[in-house]
Amino acid sequence: MSSASDPLAALGALPGVAESVESVRKAVDRVYGHRVMRRRGGEITSEAALRGARGSAALSGADWALEEVRRRTDFGADPEALAVGAALRLTAEAGQLLSIWRQSPMRVLARLHLVASGSAVAGDVVGRPRLAGEPVDEPLVNLPLPDAEEVAGRLDGLSRLVIAGGSAPALVTAAVVHGELLALRPFASYNGLVARAAERIVLINSGLDPKAICPAEVGHAEQGAGVYLEAFNGYVSGTAEGMAAWIAHCGRAVELGARESTAVCEALQRGAA
Repeated sequence: MSSASDPLAALGALPGVAESVESVRKAVDRVYGHRVMRRRGGEITSEAALRGARGSAALSGADWALEEVRRRTDFGADPEALAVGAALRLTAEAGQLLSIWRQSPMRVLARLHLVASGSAVAGDVVGRPRLAGEPVDEPLVNLPLPDAEEVAGRLDGLSRLVIAGGSAPALVTAAVVHGELLALRPFASYNGLVARAAERIVLINSGLDPKAICPAEVGHAEQGAGVYLEAFNGYVSGTAEGMAAWIAHCGRAVELGARESTAVCEALQRGAA
């Protein structure tokens, strides 16, 4: 497929993007090659899931210490607890939806919103894109909301891109899925959490991070909400420079996630974790 008929591949050709893709691949390969991964890969995956959920929740306003997330069992007491619980459920659910993603992205997104909402959101707004006039609760992004008609059209376009596949690197596809969902905020709530869970699904399903040990959510949170929003504004701008900056930001997030899991591997190797 040529870049003219594959918009994601065209993004992959933007200045600096190839370098980001290569840097991410090297970072991922390093952690997959760690000797601990051969013996205790399941533990690394579980720990990466926990840390990824904590990072995603932090960007949604619930910046809890990792040990608090690990310790707590009740996530229904207040908005922060609800956000952490939603992030944990999404991370667990993402691995169950991999086989569906390439055939029906909208079905997966609806399921992600349903899982994130749990019992915290009542009514028929759960698990479907918002209708005209329906409000959106998104604590991080304050940009003007696209109207429901635009949301429906752009979601359909995104779904077609995912189903069509193409030659774009996994990082580019993951960044676009993440950015588009955050820009559209298609659901009544938990859009940021859903967008980052969808990014996770793309990274796993593409084969870049098949064991889910390089949690981009960790890297997004580590870079900080301000940097995250600045890079996201580049995506929303639609300029070549802005898109490239967003893709590079997402690449850096994956690299930081890989670094986090490398540290976990080192701790396990020392017997300290």
